[in-house]
Formats: sequence, C-alpha cells, structure tokens
Amino acid sequence: MSFRPLPARASASLLREAKPLKALFGEAKRLDRLQQLVDGQLQPAAREFCRVASWREGTLLLIVTDSHWATRLRYQQRRLQRQLLCLEEFSGLSRIQFKVQPPETPRHKPRPPPALSARAADNIQETARGIKDPKLRAALERLASHARPDRDA
Repeated sequence: MSFRPLPARASASLLREAKPLKALFGEAKRLDRLQQLVDGQLQPAAREFCRVASWREGTLLLIVTDSHWATRLRYQQRRLQRQLLCLEEFSGLSRIQFKVQPPETPRHKPRPPPALSARAADNIQETARGIKDPKLRAALERLASHARPDRDA
C-alpha cells in the first residue's frame, strides 16, 4: 500500500475551513487591528520598536525591542492608556504592560576560510608525500590545493 498525498488546496480555502487555522488567522487579524490602533497613538519614531503581543482581561502587553523606548513609553503610559480607553476595542483597558525583547541577532556569522599561502601549501604537499594512509594523503592534497596564488612571485 503506497501513500498518496492529498490534493493541493488553495490557502484561502484552508483558512476558511480548517478550524485551528481559522482561529489562528482570526487572532492574527485581531492583533493586526490592535497594532494599527496602538500605532495611531504612539509617536512616529516609537512605532517601529513597539508591537502588540496580547490583549486579555484588561491588560495590554506590548513588546518593545529597545530598552530606551521602553523607558520612554513607561513615562507616557498614563497618557497612552487614556487615549486607548477612548477607542471601542480597548474599552476595558486597566493596565499596559511593557516587556523588552531585543531582536534576535545571528549567533554565528560565517567567515570566509583563512587563505592558505603557497608556502604553506608546499609544506602540506611535502607532508602528504610521506604519508602511507591513502585517505589521509588525499585529504592533505585537497587541503594543499586550496592555496592562494603568491602575489610576490
């Protein structure tokens, strides 16, 4: 018995019909709408550093990517809360919580391998000639082949 994959379906129909996806898509749209409303109340410079994370039980959680902006927003918290309370979507707002979460930076940045000089390649090649193990000899010869051409010669 072989596995037959299900026929491909349009993403729009999946979002309309699949309950978990429909709920997830609905929550994403809701958060996007809340983000637009919050952006309308923030200073233009602060908008890129502040994201709506959740809105539950009267608490609005904002993720701020920069500690400087988190401090500034905490000073403006009461004003922001008063402005948001005027909007229907935030009618039950009792608290705004800020969390600092810096953007992820890549842990390891690949660097180009160090250049192998012609002199070093000659030394490796000479060492490879004295090796009896064919796999090790082949590996050393491959390594020696990566030499950069000498600019002095």
